[in-house]
Amino acid sequence: MHGEVRLVDDVAVAFAETVAESYRGRPGRGFSFALSGGSTARRCYEFLGSWPDSPIDWMATELYWGDERCVPLDHPDSNYRLAAEALLATVGGVHALFPMRAEDGADAYQLLLTSLGNLDLVHLGLGADAHTASLFPGSPALDADAGRLVAENIDPSGLHRHARLTLTYAGIARGRTVVVTVAGEEKAEAFDAVRRGADVPAAHVRAEQVIWLVDHAAAG
Repeated sequence: MHGEVRLVDDVAVAFAETVAESYRGRPGRGFSFALSGGSTARRCYEFLGSWPDSPIDWMATELYWGDERCVPLDHPDSNYRLAAEALLATVGGVHALFPMRAEDGADAYQLLLTSLGNLDLVHLGLGADAHTASLFPGSPALDADAGRLVAENIDPSGLHRHARLTLTYAGIARGRTVVVTVAGEEKAEAFDAVRRGADVPAAHVRAEQVIWLVDHAAAG
């Protein structure tokens, strides 16, 4: 597998510390941070937002998204809504928000990221089927060309019912640091596939620095 594996007792705590590490090492004055979705991400953001030791100046932080379901931003399944509830409600405000909007399509977010250049931090999760972002096994976005940073995608298995917007592998690689959070026994099989180098979506993540934060249950 690609990247550094950190076996941790508490993924949310380790995530906050890794975000702080990235923030302190950022090359500019601002901080660009792409968010994820899912139950592990919710726990991570809830802890990060209330973390008393946080060094992050949220008013210098720009928030982006690594993937989004094609639903309204206030929909219960929206990754934007998750972040609004778990993080933004606590930190109060940030310098700028750049949600993925289904009605704008992939090209609008493609232009945004192209103009940005690099993201300081990209947060990813790991699905039980070893997907990451919204890059599902057998899905069209896995084969996006190197110039395509954001793509529309679906899950061919039908397990995940909403159409998606997602960073591609090339989009993820724009992150100076990519942190993947993996928690719970239900993720053990997927993480084992990644660790063995199986041909699953999450195993193909590449970036300047990739950090896997894995709890004991997921590590098996």
